[in-house]
Amino acid sequence: MSISSINYSSSVLGSQIRNINQQLTDLSTQLSTGKLSQNYSGMGTNEGFAIAGRAQLSNIAAYTDTITNVNVNINLANTALQALTTIRNTVQTGSANTAQDLNVNGQTVAQNTAAAQFGSMVGVLNTQSGNRYLFSGTAFNTQSVADAGDIINGTTTQAGFKTVMAERQAADLGASGMGRLVQTQPTPSSVQVSEDVAGSPFGLKIKAVSSTLTGATVTGPSGSPVSFSVDLNGTNPSNGDKLSVQFTLPDGTTEQIDLTASTATPTPLGSFAIDASVPVNPNNTAANLNTALNTAIKKLANTSLVAASAVTAGDNFFNTASSAIGTPKSNQAAPPAPIGGATALSGASPSDSISPGFVAGDTITVNGTTLTFVASGATGNQLNVGDSIQTLLSKIDAITGTSKPSTIHGGSITINTDDAASLNITSSNTGALGSLGFSATPVTATQPPLRVGSSPASSATTLVNGSANTVKWYQGNDGPGSARSTAMARVDDSVTVQYGAQADEDAIRRQLQAIAVFGTFSTSPTGQYSGGQVSALSLRVTQALTQQPGQQRIEDIQTDIAMAQNTMKDASTRQTQAKAQLQTIIDQAESASPDQVASEILSLQNALQASYQVTSNLAQLSLVKFL
Repeated sequence: MSISSINYSSSVLGSQIRNINQQLTDLSTQLSTGKLSQNYSGMGTNEGFAIAGRAQLSNIAAYTDTITNVNVNINLANTALQALTTIRNTVQTGSANTAQDLNVNGQTVAQNTAAAQFGSMVGVLNTQSGNRYLFSGTAFNTQSVADAGDIINGTTTQAGFKTVMAERQAADLGASGMGRLVQTQPTPSSVQVSEDVAGSPFGLKIKAVSSTLTGATVTGPSGSPVSFSVDLNGTNPSNGDKLSVQFTLPDGTTEQIDLTASTATPTPLGSFAIDASVPVNPNNTAANLNTALNTAIKKLANTSLVAASAVTAGDNFFNTASSAIGTPKSNQAAPPAPIGGATALSGASPSDSISPGFVAGDTITVNGTTLTFVASGATGNQLNVGDSIQTLLSKIDAITGTSKPSTIHGGSITINTDDAASLNITSSNTGALGSLGFSATPVTATQPPLRVGSSPASSATTLVNGSANTVKWYQGNDGPGSARSTAMARVDDSVTVQYGAQADEDAIRRQLQAIAVFGTFSTSPTGQYSGGQVSALSLRVTQALTQQPGQQRIEDIQTDIAMAQNTMKDASTRQTQAKAQLQTIIDQAESASPDQVASEILSLQNALQASYQVTSNLAQLSLVKFL
C-alpha cells in the first residue's frame, strides 16, 4: 500500500486560504476606490439601475450644454434689443423737439443724430454669437442687414433708399408742385379741382368737401378721376363763410384746407377776399377763391404731402409685407362717386357697385381656400352677392393672415400679404375680378421694394417691383412662419424652446424704417416750405416711433425670448434635482461602504490568521507523530 504526499496547493484548506486572499484583495480595492467592483460583472444585481441612471446623467449633461449655449445667444439678443430701445428713445426725443433749425445740408441736429443712430441700429442687427447672426432667422450664416451705407446710398448697380425717396417725392408732387391735382376755372364764377389720373397711387386724393358759402353750389367729390367744383352762382358769400376740403395723403393720413370768406384788409391768412368793388362783381370773389385755394393746395403739397411721401417711400423700400393693387370699375350713373369700401360686389345700375359684378355660385379662390358667393345668408367661407368690397377684403385677409390689413382708398384696392410668394387669387368670374381692377389672373403680389413705375417720375401712375435694381436691406430668412421658430433647441426630454429673431420683424422694421426716413430726408436750407416739411416729417416720425395698441413692440420680442429663458431655467432646476437622485441610485448600486469593507477585511484577516495557524500545525504533522 502506498501513501500519497500531502499537497498543500490542492488541499481544501489551501483553496480556502487563496479565496480569503482574493477577497482581501477585492476589499482593499473597494476601500481605495470606493467602488464595489472594477467591472460590471462584479457590481451586483442593481447595476442595471446604475447603467440607466448614468445614461440619463449623460442626457442631462448634453441638455446643460445646450442650455448654456442658448443662454449665451439669448443674452446677446436681449442686449441687442435693449440697444434698439435706447436708439428708438434717442431718435424719438429728437424728432419731438420743436427746434427746426436747418444746417447747410438741409437737416436738423435731430436728423443728423438719426442718421448716426441708423448706422448704430444696423450694427446691432448684425450682432453675431460665434458664427451665428442672431437676427437672420434660419439663414444664420448670412449677415442680417445690408451695410448702412449701401441701404441709404445704394451700390454701383442698385439704388438705395435715398433714390427711392427722391423718385417718390417727384411722383407725389407732380410737375406743377400741386400734389398731382389739376385746378381750373370752368366758368368765371366757379372753381374746379381734380385728380390728374384715376387710380394713381401718387399725390393728394380728394376725400370730402363741405361749404357754408352763401349762394354757392358744391359738386362732388365724384367722377373718375375724382373732382369737385364750387360755383358762386354770381353771389358773394357772407363774411365768415367757409369752404373746407379734406385730402388723403399717401401715408393714409388726412388733412383739411379751410378757406374763410373775408372783408378784412389785408386778407387774413387762410382766407379769401370778398369783392368790394362798386358795383360788386362776385366773379372777382371767385378768382380770389381760386387763388387762395391754389396757394393752400401748394402749401399742403409742399409740406405735409412731401413728409407723407417720405414716409410712404420708407414703406415701399423697407416693408416686406407685399401687396397686389387694383383699380375697380364703377357701375354708377353719372356723376359717379369714388369707389370705396362700401361699394357692393354686385348691383344694377345706378347702384354703388362694381360692374360687372358677382352672381350666386361664383367663387374666388385665395391661396387654395375657396370663397363662394350666395344670394343671401352667407356663413363661413361664403359671401353675399350684395356684400361690400371691404367685406371681401376682410375675408381675403383672414385667409392670408396678413399683419397689415388690405385697404381701399383713392379709388384703388391694395391687397396686403406677409408672404408674397404664396399670394394667389383666382375667380370663376374673371369679368367680376377684372371689375375689382385685377385684369390678369392669378392675382399675385408685387414684391418689395416698390419703385415709381415710369420716367419722368412726376407723371408716373404706377408702382412696380424694384427688386432687380434696388438694394435689399434685409438679407436673412424671410419665409412664412414665426420668427421665434427659426431657432429651436431641445432642453429636456419633452421640452423645446424657440428663441429665433429676424431683423424684418414688424417692430424692428418699423423702427429702422422711421429712423432711415428721418435721417435721410433733406431739403433746401432756405426754401419757402422747408420748415413746414421738416415739421410735418418730425411729427410723423415721432408718431411712428410711439408704440400703438395692436402693434408688435421690441419689448414683445424680449418677452418672448425671456419666456424661453425661464423655460430653460425651470428645466435646469428639474435636471439638477434629477441629477442628485440619479447619482444616489448609482452610488447605492456601485459604491462600497468604507465601514462595512473595513469590518469585512478585519473578519477575513482573522479567518486568514486562523487558517494559517491550522496550516502550520498540519505542516508539522509526521507519520511517527500520527502513529
